Amino acid sequence: MPVVLSLNIARRAVPVDYARVGATGIDKRPVDGPLLVSPQGPKGSAGSGVAGDSIADLTVHGGEYQAVYGYAREDLDWWQSELDVPLHNGQFGENLTTQGIDHTTALIGERWRIGSALLEITGARIPCRTFAEFLGQRGWMKRFTRHARPGAYFRVLEEGLIGPGDEITVVHRPGHDVTVELFFRALTTEAVLLPRLLAAGDSVPPQVVELVQKRSAVELDS
Repeated sequence: MPVVLSLNIARRAVPVDYARVGATGIDKRPVDGPLLVSPQGPKGSAGSGVAGDSIADLTVHGGEYQAVYGYAREDLDWWQSELDVPLHNGQFGENLTTQGIDHTTALIGERWRIGSALLEITGARIPCRTFAEFLGQRGWMKRFTRHARPGAYFRVLEEGLIGPGDEITVVHRPGHDVTVELFFRALTTEAVLLPRLLAAGDSVPPQVVELVQKRSAVELDS
């Protein structure tokens, strides 16, 4: 049975010179939990959906479609072997470190019941300079992109409590083929895939829909 291995938060944003806004909440650490997970407002006006979790840059993190970030322990273990460094739960800035469920092949719009909360997958994590500097890995953005194990972002459809040890039940899988990996590749290395993201309907973040529409308009004008 898939489970939450750990629930991770940053109790405060830490000042750093490499983050765009001068601070970061990427250093998330396991907590005993459970914690309340709640729906959030639009990006830029709301933070993390996990109670007590700090986010520094609201323009790129948090908000409705990035309320919770999940990463599989299996992928952390793969990276641990690849990088030859120990990686603790929460090391990638994830709120949920899971075991027994694959994020990469999950579908955008897939719904997971965890604890008493209902989460819906809305996208993939795109690497940034802060992520690279925090890990201390040269060429990290390109390496992370090449291997395409991005983890999944979620929005909160039903508020509830989530804690370590909670079972994860997939209660809905949509009928399209837009996986987290496809979403990630469309936004990083294979822009030709962007139009396919619209098949996931309103599970796709508005800013991504806008990007697809702008690209389509440019192609029509060219």
